[in-house]
Amino acid sequence: MPSSIDHIIDRLGGADNAARLTGVGTEAIRKWRQAGAIPPKHWAVILRQTGLSLADLHPDGPETPMTERQAPASPPAPPSVTPPAGATAALVLADGIVLWGRGFGAHTPASGAAIGELCFSTGLTGYQETLTDPSFAGQIITFTFPHIGNVGTNEADDEAARIAARGLVVKQDLTEPANWRATQGLDAWLTARGVPGICGIDTRAVTLRVRDGGPQTAILSYPARGTFDIAALRAQAAAWPGLEGMDLAREVTCAEAYTWAEGVWTWPGGTLPLPLKRRRVVAVDYGAKRNILRCLANAGCDVTVVPATATAEDILAHDPAGVFLSNGPGDPAATAEYAVPAIQGVLAAGKPVFGICLGHQLLARALGARTYKLARGHRGANQPVKDLGTGKVEITSQNHGFAVDESSLPDDVRVTHSSLFDGSNEGIASTRYPAFSVQYHPEASPGPSDSHYLFDRFVALIDRTNQPA
Repeated sequence: MPSSIDHIIDRLGGADNAARLTGVGTEAIRKWRQAGAIPPKHWAVILRQTGLSLADLHPDGPETPMTERQAPASPPAPPSVTPPAGATAALVLADGIVLWGRGFGAHTPASGAAIGELCFSTGLTGYQETLTDPSFAGQIITFTFPHIGNVGTNEADDEAARIAARGLVVKQDLTEPANWRATQGLDAWLTARGVPGICGIDTRAVTLRVRDGGPQTAILSYPARGTFDIAALRAQAAAWPGLEGMDLAREVTCAEAYTWAEGVWTWPGGTLPLPLKRRRVVAVDYGAKRNILRCLANAGCDVTVVPATATAEDILAHDPAGVFLSNGPGDPAATAEYAVPAIQGVLAAGKPVFGICLGHQLLARALGARTYKLARGHRGANQPVKDLGTGKVEITSQNHGFAVDESSLPDDVRVTHSSLFDGSNEGIASTRYPAFSVQYHPEASPGPSDSHYLFDRFVALIDRTNQPA
């Protein structure tokens, strides 16, 4: 008789241990329970760890694997639903919950809607920077701060050429801009870029749902005609595969190499002058934010940006004094298929390496470690991180749903930073190669400026490594 999913997870030592043993995140374990299915690629590990037989992994006999079982049906709904009075948009979660609100920004197509992983961000400022951060690709962002739209938008604050997020969820109606730098309201800015939003949502309830139950798929529908096929929306949300196994860096990276020579913006209007001494640095763009490139330039780097798929030969052809690995979206295990060989080639060439966010995770994988999906991602500008070398606590800006598994780090890699929220890894350094990385965003846009020193540390590492023998 086949075993239940809960029984198998219990035999593995619980959800956290099951995730660790099978090399997935706890969100994947939740999806096993939801679908009543475990992918066959994990069966060998489960059989070895639990002592179960293959028959225990077949619910309907040896010819029908678990992955062919149908997911539990969503609550029934008529094909076309008239929304409550005043509602013009709906947020439909994969578990069947429907939240009604008022739409803004771009209308979604009649045959589809904006779909992605629902997450929340705790930042009090910088909604434009957050929305254009490529690391949010594939996600619908819930802003916990209620006053969104109050500073409007402007061209200078974009972190990339386009909006990466698939939609946004806010509590109150968008605030009219009241800032001297604003050139366009948020509603018009979103409409011009084809991105929908929904307001009138209880964002505290959404945040608690994601915090306690983990991230899940959601679909944001804002049809121009105001009619909703809730059954179809639920089916689309349930069918979306999630971010695990998804390589999104290819979608947000640059198409070809380019140079960057603009410094950090400073009030009341202008950029800081660049240092006279410059080091040639190649930045691998997995979804790089513009302010990161500005910080590298102000630290004394001549920056050449290359696509995420650049090989070690492509990178080294620029004869860099150092290599920077940028932030980016998606599952590092998927991006690692082409990124890790390139990073390993750069390390073997003795080039100093500095990585942040996805770049941190990819460096860890290149050094032999594993990554996993967090049960609760870190997104916001108030994340406390301890520097284990100095004992100082930094308040950092973060945006990531995956993390480095410290237990998998090889002996020649040391932990340098740790999260004070959940103890997850926030930084590593190699004792074999001139390489280090952090999980958070030291460029601080938006967010505190506690971690700017890391760019100077990278430049100092370049200077030490490239000193004449």
